[in-house]
Amino acid sequence: MFLNLYGAAKGALIRAAASTQPFGGFGISMTKGKIDFDVVRRIAMGLPDVEDSTIHGAPSLKVRGRLLTCPALHKSAEPDSLAVRIDVDQRAALLAADSDTYYVTDHYVNHPVVLVRLSRIHPDSLQDLLGMAWRFVSAETGRGRSIARKQRGTRRGSR
Repeated sequence: MFLNLYGAAKGALIRAAASTQPFGGFGISMTKGKIDFDVVRRIAMGLPDVEDSTIHGAPSLKVRGRLLTCPALHKSAEPDSLAVRIDVDQRAALLAADSDTYYVTDHYVNHPVVLVRLSRIHPDSLQDLLGMAWRFVSAETGRGRSIARKQRGTRRGSR
């Protein structure tokens, strides 16, 4: 799995360095190179069940009520960073593959979150990351939860 993530991150870096064309349909060009939360929103809204929301007064995106991504709000995060919910093993692979783009601070280290420097990420990599995050969050919601409850023998409201 590490090699797959590493290869994807490396491929995105090579594409970003070689590209002089506008990024694939996301409305930004290499000369501008600006990814902001509106770009994140446009990419994420292409995934099933993603909804606009807020968290602590800031915009966020959720999947069936569960946080997918939001601007990194804690003071330990760098400005213009995105917090993306992701499996900690996948986070470790991303950090190893591209620590210039992905990072984590002490505040976030015990949470399934990776921080992303929006100024460094290529839209293709962002799309891949949001897809990984969507799969992670979706596994926690809906069907994934009901299966876990059945295995534990509990029902909603019986705690």
